[in-house]
Amino acid sequence: MGSLIDHRALFKKNLLLCFDAFGTLFTPKSPIPQQYGEVARRHGLYGFTEDQLETAFRKAFKEESKERPNYGKAVGMAAPEWWGNIIKKTFQPFLKDTPIPPGLIPDLIDRFSHQEGYRIYPDVLAFFEKLRKIKKDSNQDPSSWPWQRTTVGIITNSDDRVPPILESLGLRVGQRYQPELGFREFRPKSDLDIDFVVLSYDAGVEKPSPSIFEAARIAAQAFEEFEDQKDLMAIYVGDELKKDVVGATDAGWEAVLLDRDGKYEGSERGIPTRLQRKSGQSSLEASITVARDIDIIGPRLKAIWQDPKQTFSLEV
Repeated sequence: MGSLIDHRALFKKNLLLCFDAFGTLFTPKSPIPQQYGEVARRHGLYGFTEDQLETAFRKAFKEESKERPNYGKAVGMAAPEWWGNIIKKTFQPFLKDTPIPPGLIPDLIDRFSHQEGYRIYPDVLAFFEKLRKIKKDSNQDPSSWPWQRTTVGIITNSDDRVPPILESLGLRVGQRYQPELGFREFRPKSDLDIDFVVLSYDAGVEKPSPSIFEAARIAAQAFEEFEDQKDLMAIYVGDELKKDVVGATDAGWEAVLLDRDGKYEGSERGIPTRLQRKSGQSSLEASITVARDIDIIGPRLKAIWQDPKQTFSLEV
């Protein structure tokens, strides 16, 4: 693919910068099994450990995702009903012959619909404040930010709770883009941290499918009324190698792997990295940045991609 800025961005007028949500911008306030246990005990359920709840939750999530993919969208199921099935399956081994308390499911769904269940990463709000200023400044110095217009989006495998979660955590979020319906209404661009959100539940496909990334391109074009997508550079930031990085590069985007746990070489400095994908007899290399925190991909983006490269090989 070559390097990002020095060979491409100088010839692109506009930037589409999209992010994953869970694990990239926010994370559970405390481990999910711990929160499930706290709420369950308030409803009179006992006789389980957090390890047991984690095992049961993972099993339930895997089963439900296989039987009813994409949070139930694939079989016409509403997301709250889908999550209700997971909650039932998680606690079923500990219920014996007693029914699940009637308030447990709505209480857990509500908890994980806003800031009660999640916390935003410490670097996120400051980063988006800087980015908002960049978006509003049409006279930005091209040596530090080489795009005339910057559009910010979310692409996430999730149901419709992500926008209100982000709002509750302090971000200003625009409309969901639904491929069949488009945008229902617009908020003033100057008020937004995130211009639009593309959910797998709305798109009907999940990452790493290139189709969900294409939906985001179309959303950006509709939001900004771009005349030509050839003038649009697309960059995606996420924390999962296969779903985020492979999905983005397969769709023709550049990718930033946000490595908050420091698993990959080079993430401390945010250097460009040659990612080698191996699949049977073939392999594909793509240029990505591995970064430990989100701030490193902000106003310093151009400098990051001009740093010396390193190489490592990953099985995907």
